[in-house]
Parts: sequence; structure tokens; C-alpha cells
Amino acid sequence: MKTTLKRGVGRTAEVNGNGRAVYPPSIGAPMRRYRQPDPKPRGLVVLFGKVVLWAIVAALMLAAGIAGGTYLYVEQDIAASLGPRSADVVIAQKELDAVIPGEPTTALVLGYDKRAGVEAGETGHSDTLMLVRADPNLETVTMLSFPRDLVVDIHGCKNGVFRDRINAAYALCGSSAAIETVRQLTNVPINFVVLVNFRGFKQVVAHMGGVWMDVDRRYYNPPGTGYAAIDLQPGYQKLNGQNALDFVRYRHTDSDLYRLARQQLFVKAIKQRAGDFPVLDLPKLVTTVTKNVEVGKSDGTSFDAKTVLDYALFAYQLPGGHVFQARIDVACYQGFAELTVAEACVDEAVNDFIQPDVEAPLKATDVALNRRREERAPPPSQTTVTVLNGNGEVGAAATAGGQLGSRGYEIVAGGDGNAPSFEYFRTEVYHAAGAGAQAAARKIANLFGNGRVQALPPEIAPLSNGADVTVIVGQTYHGTIAAAPADRTPERNPPNVRADTSGIAALNEAKRQVPYTVYAPTKIEAGSRLDDTTPVRVYRLGDGKAIRMTYTNGVGDFWGVQMTAWKDAPALGDPNDSTVIKGRTYRLYYNGSHLHMVVLETDEATYWVTNTVLDKLSNETMLEIAKSLRPLSR
Repeated sequence: MKTTLKRGVGRTAEVNGNGRAVYPPSIGAPMRRYRQPDPKPRGLVVLFGKVVLWAIVAALMLAAGIAGGTYLYVEQDIAASLGPRSADVVIAQKELDAVIPGEPTTALVLGYDKRAGVEAGETGHSDTLMLVRADPNLETVTMLSFPRDLVVDIHGCKNGVFRDRINAAYALCGSSAAIETVRQLTNVPINFVVLVNFRGFKQVVAHMGGVWMDVDRRYYNPPGTGYAAIDLQPGYQKLNGQNALDFVRYRHTDSDLYRLARQQLFVKAIKQRAGDFPVLDLPKLVTTVTKNVEVGKSDGTSFDAKTVLDYALFAYQLPGGHVFQARIDVACYQGFAELTVAEACVDEAVNDFIQPDVEAPLKATDVALNRRREERAPPPSQTTVTVLNGNGEVGAAATAGGQLGSRGYEIVAGGDGNAPSFEYFRTEVYHAAGAGAQAAARKIANLFGNGRVQALPPEIAPLSNGADVTVIVGQTYHGTIAAAPADRTPERNPPNVRADTSGIAALNEAKRQVPYTVYAPTKIEAGSRLDDTTPVRVYRLGDGKAIRMTYTNGVGDFWGVQMTAWKDAPALGDPNDSTVIKGRTYRLYYNGSHLHMVVLETDEATYWVTNTVLDKLSNETMLEIAKSLRPLSR
């Protein structure tokens, strides 16, 4: 069983999340991973993966919410159908890492794309490779995708290690090689493998009733050009199965990095769709999903109903904004048709994947607005901590205190170093009075995974020695704390905008076609202009009409302004933050620390400023454009 890895993401390393409750509880039994002879390459099975993953999550989330008979329904119709059906997945299961008690779980999602006709020469490799990590203690799901043109060392094939595009691992040597290649690249233990059938993609989207998606620009390739046909207008709209497939496959006029970003945005849209999915349509969706999905587990068994419902309930209860897209920095890539990237850039992305910064959006907003948030935790150097032994393990408190001290916390002694008893199961984190101490306690609790935050009780106060935070390490502490999330908060910079009133003239006709007041930006990104193809689009959205303005920087990046009277659109759920500026309230939606959408709401409508698919507009620029929105007289 693989446990120690060179970047320190193994069982004994500090960054592995050890000390957390196993998730889900039903799959924590000890097991070994044996290496079998390499399988023969499979035939060309038509597989695709990323987007259907959240269709699975959607189905499970809905199953978790159905009252009466749920367990039997999941046992018979979902759990029994998700297990391995092919020899490839049966063999690949033996390559998976065991689920170690105290660690979150990670799945590798594989998609395979083989198309006929003029595109046949461009396909035949795994189109999607994505790691998905479920951490119930941080209450996060993180995803890390790899562009299929990324050149890496391919592991797990009979002819030894060789250099090729990452998607060649699955095409040449099957799922086992894909698992080993991604594991060697990231040094992340992989506990599950998920394969999804490309042929079911359109069916899944159809059974979901379509998916609401914000399309950033005009996409058009007519049939017969030698490229995949696509015909999409810009704007927020519901995509059917074919349009969704066209959108996530497209890369004709840009690169695989843009396609990867489009897929990530569509994954979020799938999750948003799950929030209002009709329960009566669930059986058809589940049938379609399970027919096109294989899941391999590290112990070689099929899913049981309790495990499925554990994951479903976890997904259903995720706090807003706790789905993270870790990514390799776009600036790190070298090349075009074939991409290379420095190992340090992969390390940074893996760290964000393992330890997402749940405070990233709040910190980014504070920097962009140059404000200080009162409830923000003080820095470790200004936080005093007392650590007490609550599990009876010799040296547990001293070890935990040393680890916190190495993070910069000021450790103070408390009594004889022992808690009132050694019967603490979970690690308890108590805070003194004050918002700063409470915020510091939450931050420290994240390092202990399942640490529970509470106000300092009277019986513990005499042992705290006046510390801001008192930690009692419980039986779930196994000698390590989690990695501290990397602070990716962008530095504050002046907004990169220029005054521009071209939007006012462009909206003169559009404002006569909608019943609400139209707002035009009077400042735009300095290098942008209205797109020549579709500068302003008026179209039907729901029960009314919407307006979409599309701007471009002329080199392949597009951002826009969306207007609609639909105030509860799926995309508007779960903002990361909000702020009031000069009497206006703006809702803020982030991808990590990058501001992807700013929404102004009035009594009549909502007005969205949306970033490029790669979030190239700075946070300050996005806010300045939103602040510049001005109402036009009808």
C-alpha cells in the first residue's frame, strides 16, 4: 500500500490531513493495494467524464432528500449499478490507494473521447482527467483538472516510463496507467476511479432538463468546415444536450486551456442545476447516469447504500462557495499544441487542491476594497494558544503545540498540560471572548480537521492561562496537523479601466425592448471594446427578455454584462460575499481568489458583470466596471 510520497502527501507527512474523521465511515477498513501485471490496452470505448460527475452528484443529492424508501431505492437502483463492469476497471481497482482512516478521499475521473468522421484523427485519447477530493471536515469539494495536451512522464505501461501527452496513458495502457501517471505527477493518493461514457452525455443533460449556462461569446462553426459544428449565442441560457456537448468540446479558435476553463464553469453549472432539479424526474436521470458510469473502489467491492448516501448527504449539505477549482497557473504553461509546465507550478496547484483556502474570496474582497474585516483572524504571531492532552497519548499536547508553534502561534503553558480527562474523542478548540479570538479558533480548528469550536467553558478556563485559544487534542489527533492553505490573495492594484460610453449608444435600441431600466457601463477594461460579432443581444429568457453585452480584448478573451429581470436564476445562488458601495449592494462570486462575477440588484432587475473564462480581469477592474453601471432613460 502506497503511503509515503515524495512531496509529503503520504500518511506520515504533515500535509496529508491526518487527524480527520474517515469519510465516509463505511469505507475505512484496513486494506492493501497489490500491483498486478499491466493490462492489455482496451478497445476504443467511447468515454467522457468531467461534466457527468456532477450529474452523479445531482442524482445522489436528490436521493438523499427523498423521504421514505430512500435506502432501498439507493441500494437497488444506484449503489448496485455503480460498480465496475469492465475488465479494465476491475484491474485498475488493484492500483488504487487504500482509504486511510483520518484522511479525506480522492477520486480520479476519466473520460474517453472517440469520434467519427473528420474529427477521428484528433480523438482516441482520454479527453478528461480530473481529481476530485471530498473533505468533510473542511466541508469542501475540490477539483483539479489537467489539460490533455500536457506532456508528462507516462507510468504503468509495459514498455516502461516514457514522455507523452497525459491523455495517452489511458489510450495506450488503460485506467491503471492513468491512475499511476496522475499519482506520480501529483503524489496524491487516489482512492476511487470513475469512468464515464461519452454516449450518455447528451442523455444526462436531457434528463436534467438542460443546464443553465453563462456563455461568454458567440461560438459558431457551420457543418462541413472540418471542425466540430457549434452554433451558440452569448448570454445566460439553458443548453440542451447537444449544445452542452458542443460547448465543453470547443477549442477551435483558442486552446485546451480555454476548453478546460469552459468545462470547469459547466461543472459549476451542473451543480447549480441540482438545486432545483424536479424530484419526479430522478429515476430517469439515475438510470442514465448509472448506465454510463463505472466506479472502482480500492477494496474491489461495489458501493453499498450507506456509502452512497453518505456522499450524497455530504454534497447536499455543502456550504455555499465550498466547491473549489484548483488549477495550474495559466502563466506556467509553455507551448501551444503540446504543453509543458514546471514541477513547482504543479506543486502549487496540488497544495491548493489538498488544502483549499475557504477564506480566499473574503480576503480577496478585502484587498480589492482596501478594507479591514473585523471578524478576520489575527495573524498567528498575535494569537496565544494553550494545548492540553485530552487523549492520554504521551507527548500528544507537546507535539501539537510544537506544530502550531512552527506555524507562528505563541504557545503558552497551561497547568500540567493535561485536560480534565483523557476521554476526549474529537479535538476541542475553545476561544476567549472577542471576535478575533473566535476567528483564530476557527482557523486553528481547520488544522485539526474535525476540531470543534466553542466558547471557553468555565471548567477549562483555569487551565487556559489566559490564552486566546485553548486546544484539547482528542483521540482523532494522530500526530499531524493539516497543511496551511497557501495565500493566493492578489496584491491590490489600481483598476485597469478607461472611460467609455460606446455601450450607451449600443443599448439605445435594446432598452426599448425590455420592461426594466437598462444599465450601461461607463468604464470598461482598458484594452477592451464591444465585440464586432454580437455586441448587444436581446433575447427571451424565462418569462421575459434579457440583454447581453459582449466585450473583447481582441486576442481571444471575452467578458460581458448580462441584464435580466430573473432574480432567482440558478447562477445567482450562493454568492461568496457581498458589499455595499455608495448605497448599492453588490453580490460577489469567486473562483478561488479571482472575482468571476459581480451582480447589482435593483427593484426591477439584476445586472451581472462576468469575467473572462480564464478570469483575466483583475478583481479591482471587475468592481470598477460594476460601480460604473449607470441607468439609461427609457
